[in-house]
Amino acid sequence: MAVVLQVLPCVARALLRPLLMGSPVVRLASGMALAEQAQQLFESTVGAVLPGPMLQRALCLDPSSGLLKVRDRSFQLRQNLYLVGFGKAVLGMAAAAEELLGQHLVQGVISVPKGIRAAMEHAGKQEMLLKPHSRVQVFEGAEDNLPDRDALRAAVAIRQLAEGLTADDLLLVLISGGGSALLPAPIPPVTLEEKQTLTKLLAARGANIQELNTIRKALSQLKGGGLAQAAYPAQVVSLILSDVVGDPVEVIASGPTVASVHSVQDCLHILNHYGLRAALPRSVKTVLAQSDSDPHGPHSCGHVLNVIIGSNALALAEAQRQAEALGYRAVVLSAAIQGDVKSVARFYGLLTRVAGAHLTPPVTRASVEEEAQLWELAAELHLPDLQLKEALEAVVEAGGPVCLLAGGEPTVQLQGSGKGGRNQELALRVGAELGQRPLGPLEVLFLSGGTDGQDGPTEAAGAWVVPELASQAAAEGLDVAAFLSRNDSHTFFRCFRGGAHLLHTGLTGTNVMDAHLLFLRPR
Repeated sequence: MAVVLQVLPCVARALLRPLLMGSPVVRLASGMALAEQAQQLFESTVGAVLPGPMLQRALCLDPSSGLLKVRDRSFQLRQNLYLVGFGKAVLGMAAAAEELLGQHLVQGVISVPKGIRAAMEHAGKQEMLLKPHSRVQVFEGAEDNLPDRDALRAAVAIRQLAEGLTADDLLLVLISGGGSALLPAPIPPVTLEEKQTLTKLLAARGANIQELNTIRKALSQLKGGGLAQAAYPAQVVSLILSDVVGDPVEVIASGPTVASVHSVQDCLHILNHYGLRAALPRSVKTVLAQSDSDPHGPHSCGHVLNVIIGSNALALAEAQRQAEALGYRAVVLSAAIQGDVKSVARFYGLLTRVAGAHLTPPVTRASVEEEAQLWELAAELHLPDLQLKEALEAVVEAGGPVCLLAGGEPTVQLQGSGKGGRNQELALRVGAELGQRPLGPLEVLFLSGGTDGQDGPTEAAGAWVVPELASQAAAEGLDVAAFLSRNDSHTFFRCFRGGAHLLHTGLTGTNVMDAHLLFLRPR
C-alpha cells in the first residue's frame, strides 16, 4: 500500500484513494482509510505553520497611513524598512513580507539552505519564492545544516546592512530553525573552522545545547544579541518561527536579537568542565580575554521587539481541530516531547495499550500494570506540558475513535552507521513496540514526521506504522531489530513494501520540529 504525502497537491491523494480504501489493515467504517486520515492530519499540521499565513497574521499594515502594527506596538513606515533573515523557513517568510510591505522595503538580505529555491520552484510553491525584481538579496549555504563559507558571506552582508542603519530606520528580522548554521560570524581572529572544531569537541564530550550555545554566543559577532547591537539605534522587530521545545527566544538560532545572560566566566566553567580550556586555540583565548563579563549587556536589546509567530503548539492545535472535524476525540498530549527515542517509543507503545484497554474493555490486571509503567516512564521523560491524565480521561469518555497528538524533538543515540532520521527511527521503534502482543479489536496507526519535510540526511519527512509491521516485515525477510541496531530506519522503510510507509513531502518551507499522530479506533 503506497502513501505518498504531498503537502499542497491533491492529485496524488486522489489517485491513491482507491488503494488506501481497499486496505484491510486500515479500513474505516467511515469509508476513509486511516492512512489517508493520517495524511490529512499531517498536512493540516504543516499547513498551520506555513510562513506566509503566519507572517500575515503577525503584521498589520494600514496602507493609507503607513502604520505597521505588530502585536501591541506600532511603527511608522516611510521607505525606511530593511529586512534580514536566516533559517529554513525564511525564504517563504521573506516572500510574504515583501508582498505585504514591499512599497516601504529599501533593501533586504536573507540566508537560506542551499538548494531551497530550486526545491520550492520544482514543487510549484510559487508563494514561497521572491519576485524576479525583489529587493531582497538571497544567499544559499549551510549544506547539510553545517555552517560554511557561503553562510559566512551571508552573515557578513547581514552585519553590514545592520551596521548602516540609523535611528529613523526599522529592521525586520526573520528567524526560523536552522538559523544558527546560516548566520556564522566568528569574532576575529577566531576562524570558522576553529569555532566548528571547538563545537564538535564539546558535543563529543557530552555538552548539551545550552552549553554549546553559551560558547557559540561568546565567540560570535551576531549571536547572543549581536545582531540587535549592530543595528542600534534602529528599531528592530524579530518575527520568530520556533523549532525549540518551550520556544525560548534566547536559544532559537542562538538568540541574535536577545541579550545574552552568560558571562565569560560561564564559558570558562564549561570549558574547564569538559577539559578543553588548556587546548583552546590562541584566537579563542584572545577573544575571551578581550570580552567583558557581559559583552552585550542587558540594556543592549531595549530597542527590539521579539515575537514568536509560529510553533509546534500552534501546529498541533490546528491538527486537533481537523481531527475533531473528522469525528475523532482529539487531545494534544504535549508539544515538548524530548528524550531518548527508545524511551519515547516505549511511552507511545504503553500509551497505545493502556488507551486501547479503555476503548475495548475489559481492563485486565496486565493493563493496570502497564498504566503504572506508563506513569512512571512519563515522570522519567520530564515533559513539562504533558496532558496524560486528560488524554486517558478523554479516551474513557470517547468510547470511540481517538486521535492523540504530540510534537517535539526526541534524540537518537547513534550506535551504527545506517541511514535514517529521528522520525523514521521513532516510527520503527513504535512499530516494534505495538507488535509485542495483540491489541485486541483495535485499529492503530502511528505517524511521525518532520514539519520541514526532511528527516535527517534523507528525502523522507518520516514514516507511519501499524501493529502488524514486524510480522509483515518478517514475511519479507526484514528483521526490524537488526535495522534498529544499525540506526538504519530509512533503509528498512525503503525496503519494506517498496517504501510504502515512508512520508514524502519534499521541503515544506517551514520548520517547527516534529509531529506525532496516534490513531486508535475500535473495530
